[in-house]
Amino acid sequence: MPQAFESALEALFADLNIGRDAVYIAEGGTAVLARVVARRADAISDFGDARLWSETTRIDLRVAEVPIPRPGDRIELDGEAFLVQGEPLRDRERLVWTLDLRPA
Repeated sequence: MPQAFESALEALFADLNIGRDAVYIAEGGTAVLARVVARRADAISDFGDARLWSETTRIDLRVAEVPIPRPGDRIELDGEAFLVQGEPLRDRERLVWTLDLRPA
């Protein structure tokens, strides 16, 4: 069954409508070309009695391309630069990282 997930992920990341090319630069490291799936959704956060709206930028990145992403690493995507903020999270199958980004 894991092979089926890997094959499906390969197809999704390769799809020109879903996956995009990016450059991943580990802090103090070298640049790595990677395919990512970008998600720029709005988020609603509760703060006391207030609800705050904010834009978010998250990407999915394959573990096979970047095995250990860290906060402070840099992503260049569509001519924009971002920094990884917070700890990256892996999916249940341990195949994809989800990274929360902020503008660099």
